[in-house]
Amino acid sequence: MQNAAGPAFLADCPTRLAVEIISDKWAVLVLFGLSHQPRRHGELVDLIGGVSRKVLTQTLRRLQTYGLVARRAEAPRRVEYSLTDLGRTLVEPIEVLTTWARDHGDAIVAFQEAARPATPTVRRAV
Repeated sequence: MQNAAGPAFLADCPTRLAVEIISDKWAVLVLFGLSHQPRRHGELVDLIGGVSRKVLTQTLRRLQTYGLVARRAEAPRRVEYSLTDLGRTLVEPIEVLTTWARDHGDAIVAFQEAARPATPTVRRAV
């Protein structure tokens, strides 16, 4: 009997793997950062504001294990990262999400600000 909720809810569904990959905010930014050209580790740190070197290294290694990013070392100090053919298949969906974020980001921020409870005034006993 098939899961009534649909195959995406099954534990072994490939959709879950895709969501796991793109739900990591650094993974999407790294993939997008590599979408136009190979980059060195330091270039990615400079490009992606707020990511630490350690987290970037972990993210790059994880993306390598998925087959999305390739690491090429020319010399001990000259390492470049690039998208694999499989990784390049995610560029278009990420661009769509980026466009959506640009188009609707202000509306989301406005909604969050409107939903935020007003800060109660503190009255002091006299």
